[in-house]
Amino acid sequence: MRIRKVRVQNYRSIIDSGEFDLDSDKTIMVGPNEAGKTALLQAIQHLNPPENIKKLNPLRDFPRAQYSKIKLGHVDPSKVRVVEAEFELDDHDREFLPEGMKDANYVLWRNLDNSTGNRLSNAPAKPTFSDIEKDLKRLASHIETRFVPTEENETESPTSQLSEITDGWPPNEIIEGQKSESLLNWLESIFNLVDEDDHKQEERFDRLKYEISISTLRNKAVHYLRERVPTFVLFSNYFRVRPLIHLNQLASRIANGSLDDERYDYGNVCLLNLLGFDAKELSDMGRAPEPDASDPEALDAFRAQLDERQYLLNSAEVNLTREIRSVWNPDENKGEAAKLRLRADGQYLKVTVEDDLGVEVELDQRSEGFQWLVSFFVVFFAEAEGDHKNAILLLDEPGQSLHALKQREFRKTISRLAANNQTIYTTHSPFLVGPDELDSVRVVEMESRETGTKVHTSVTANDPAALLPLQEALGYDLAQSLFTQKQNLILEGLTDYWYVDAVAALLRDSGEAKLNDKIALVPANTAGKVIYFATILHAQGFKVAALLDSDSAGEQAAKQETLIHTLGKKNILRTKDFLRNPIKSSEIEDMLRETLVRIAKSQLGWDIEKTATEQPARSVVSIFEKEITDFSKYRLAKAFLQWSRDHTSSELTTDERDQWKSIISTINNCIK
Repeated sequence: MRIRKVRVQNYRSIIDSGEFDLDSDKTIMVGPNEAGKTALLQAIQHLNPPENIKKLNPLRDFPRAQYSKIKLGHVDPSKVRVVEAEFELDDHDREFLPEGMKDANYVLWRNLDNSTGNRLSNAPAKPTFSDIEKDLKRLASHIETRFVPTEENETESPTSQLSEITDGWPPNEIIEGQKSESLLNWLESIFNLVDEDDHKQEERFDRLKYEISISTLRNKAVHYLRERVPTFVLFSNYFRVRPLIHLNQLASRIANGSLDDERYDYGNVCLLNLLGFDAKELSDMGRAPEPDASDPEALDAFRAQLDERQYLLNSAEVNLTREIRSVWNPDENKGEAAKLRLRADGQYLKVTVEDDLGVEVELDQRSEGFQWLVSFFVVFFAEAEGDHKNAILLLDEPGQSLHALKQREFRKTISRLAANNQTIYTTHSPFLVGPDELDSVRVVEMESRETGTKVHTSVTANDPAALLPLQEALGYDLAQSLFTQKQNLILEGLTDYWYVDAVAALLRDSGEAKLNDKIALVPANTAGKVIYFATILHAQGFKVAALLDSDSAGEQAAKQETLIHTLGKKNILRTKDFLRNPIKSSEIEDMLRETLVRIAKSQLGWDIEKTATEQPARSVVSIFEKEITDFSKYRLAKAFLQWSRDHTSSELTTDERDQWKSIISTINNCIK
């Protein structure tokens, strides 16, 4: 079960965030300081928080400027919704759901008084009396003709029984609870009177039985799903693992319930959990008396006990070292070798780091970023195998103390975590936002305290500071590609980059075609800027090609003498040259024409299928622009990106695959 979309209201700086969707693996919340990113994560956690999290408090959590409304009794906290989310169910969740509800989603919310509510969406609605009244009366009339009074029921015909049950019910009365039970009992009592040869009445009986049961089925389903909601774990301050742990003292604090969970002890307890020991067990091992040398069995048992401790310590340090090195990469950082050592010495458990000379140094003598990384892995691995397995992770500004390039490596770690634990994290670091992850970004901003925190599902904001991390991320990646890749394909814009990258990945995975891995894709922002990028890259001695649309802007750029002189005609590629069917003023979207029309209809509600079929020679973008009021090339490309993650190249049309295989082959040949 993973969150599909969420909305936060009436929480601290958030008046109404607006509903925004979340990716099934990871979602990145970017925005400036004081925009409300942390508040968003805190509110989302209250959907299903761990037991030790403080509950919502109207005094602390309701928007301060409006608190007087609660004090004066104008607002009831039990009716103030703070957070609501719709969850997409996995196969295990759906196994329990009855037929007719297998495609449902689950909605959960929490109110300011900490009460919760839930329901199913995309499921049959609870029927009202008016929905079933006619069928009830027709069924009653049918069985009335087959009813034979007896001494026991001569005054209670099925029709009169039904009238007695439904007496006084208004048309909008929802059929649930006792009403549902009474009608089901009535249906059971008249079952034998339904003519089994009358298929119409048989179907009516079955339909009524199902519709009357919907409320009960829905209630059972939401009760079951409520128990399966993942725990939301917010890491706003990663707990540090200390370099020296006194085992007996820690065991005593655990025993008497005086743990300092907020700071010192939490990371240490996680480390012990990761090792498979508790503090008392390790402490007892450290003070066990030497066995009598004359008792070989006791001596062997004592040695086995100590060996087991050391082997477990060694196993943990190997696994942690492997993970840390995946981010820290000591080969590029002499003096910052990431070989973790765990040593049990009497009552002390020591955490040290072995440098490249083989010298062991206490963890707290390493850099702040290294300490943070070690603590993060210890805490996460311990939690992921414990109460928080399959949890949804909320990471607030992860990796702040890491160097910029370490943050880029840590981004891969977050992706790895998100494969099993849906992850939402906030950042204003451009190095924690990949240029290929912009469709996972949600921009958070707060224009004023009156409007509060807002979340944008597209890369847009009124405050330029909100978009700064994205601009910096793109700028850094572009700079890297400009001066490190010897083979470059220049594209008109970001959406072109997404289409080429996504389709190339689909064809590569299917084995149909492979874009040379050494070719960097460089978005120029507009067709007019392609010439500048081409000139700079060519001047560096790099091999360059450009892919241009065949609209007016692309035509103008393709005819520039400087571009032709720089690249040569064969390295200026045009979308129109690869289309199986000619399209006037074609753009890159026309190379995925049928698929985009289908995706736009199913995911965005943009239906141009009829026009696109009737006008095959017209650019699909021009059709969208004409018929869809809020059309956005960005939203269309983003929808395709999301689609490509869960589908294969076989779901493209034959013409689309052939067109893209042709263009990939041409690109590879142009930039050798």
